[in-house]
Amino acid sequence: MDLSPRSMAAVWMVGLEEVPERSAEICIFEIFGDAVQADAGAGVASAAVGMDVHPFRDPAISDEFDAPRVALDPADPHVYAADWRPGRVDFLIDGERVKTVHQAPAYAMQMMVAVFDFPDRAASAPADHVPLLAVDYVRGSQDASTM
Repeated sequence: MDLSPRSMAAVWMVGLEEVPERSAEICIFEIFGDAVQADAGAGVASAAVGMDVHPFRDPAISDEFDAPRVALDPADPHVYAADWRPGRVDFLIDGERVKTVHQAPAYAMQMMVAVFDFPDRAASAPADHVPLLAVDYVRGSQDASTM
């Protein structure tokens, strides 16, 4: 990712809404550029990485958002994942579990990948900066025992 203080990148899944209640979201990650910190002393960067389930109109899901600070530089390649199973979602970064929620949508979802620019968010950010999210691969699988 190449983010400035006025941009963010995110990957999430959202229900297909065949009926309005099938609308929940699993946010695999969202990183705002102004939530990235470089630590010159230790040479370790960190970022607040948002992850959650969000109900929208699904009465079976409660909003459960968190943005833990993780030692990583978003400019480096990382693997962000959601291990989504009945009644549970584990959020992982580079294979390490960061958060678990004990609820999960029980219907088909579509994946969204996006980069956002908020021109009015940070006057100090360069106006000509173009945010970037490079995706090397997307992988999904389904455990037939959960069907």
